[in-house]
Amino acid sequence: MGRITARRRVTRIRRGAEPTQRADTLAVEEPLEIRVGGRTLTVTMRTPGDDFELVAGYLVSEGVVTTGADYSTARYCAGTDAQGANTYNVVDATLATHVPPPGPELVRANAVTSACGICGKDSIAAVTTASVHDPEADTMTVAAATVLDLPDRLRAEQSVFDKTGGLHAAALFTGDGRLLAVREDVGRHNAVDKVIGWGVLADRLPLSNTILQVSGRASFELVQKAAMAGIPMLCAVSAPSSLAADAADDLGITLVGFSRGESMVVYSRPDRISHQTGATVSEIASVPH
Repeated sequence: MGRITARRRVTRIRRGAEPTQRADTLAVEEPLEIRVGGRTLTVTMRTPGDDFELVAGYLVSEGVVTTGADYSTARYCAGTDAQGANTYNVVDATLATHVPPPGPELVRANAVTSACGICGKDSIAAVTTASVHDPEADTMTVAAATVLDLPDRLRAEQSVFDKTGGLHAAALFTGDGRLLAVREDVGRHNAVDKVIGWGVLADRLPLSNTILQVSGRASFELVQKAAMAGIPMLCAVSAPSSLAADAADDLGITLVGFSRGESMVVYSRPDRISHQTGATVSEIASVPH
């Protein structure tokens, strides 16, 4: 299996001090070729580890599979280095017999970087994928204190980030705050796909009554991934984009930003978050433009 971290000799320069050399730990970034039935679908840059979950989650995000029953198996294949050893950088997934193969419109012409999960799409229309799940209908209600605790609980699980300072993370919690899965990756979209892929392999889709907590900002892409998996709430420690907020509103997803322990900003569906008094949040003050 590929390494998650790598050691490298670096030079540290401080103001007013002599440069020093030491070993540093870096997060590994390697390409992963995703195939379905032997046909290449895309190449994405990721941190090795939990690759089968990444593939399964990616296929959910692309609308290829919608439940665990749609996904059959995955295996490492091909991909060798100069010494002939398997690089574990090519995964071939097999779909259930009732699932049609991905159409040509889903084949990415360019590699997906760790910074951009929708790069390589060939049209604006191709960016938006319809979900068979309906997060808007989810009746989950979560205590505000539970939501505010999630960033610290996610941070406590980021073991590779502690060593490298260079990974995003995503975690899935139940509505009452129980941790289901947490994954790290150089790409925030990959971390989310790995968490969703956990749900596929555990046959848990749709992921109703769950909260997706991410370590960075909330983009349109992450809102869409949540919708494709049936996740009714997405929380981020940083800001959402305007398109993310609009999409969350349209899809009926509760979108939380700037969640940092003592406060948060709710951009859509605030009715799912309850105060300590037991009353649900029914009105949110508009943020001036």
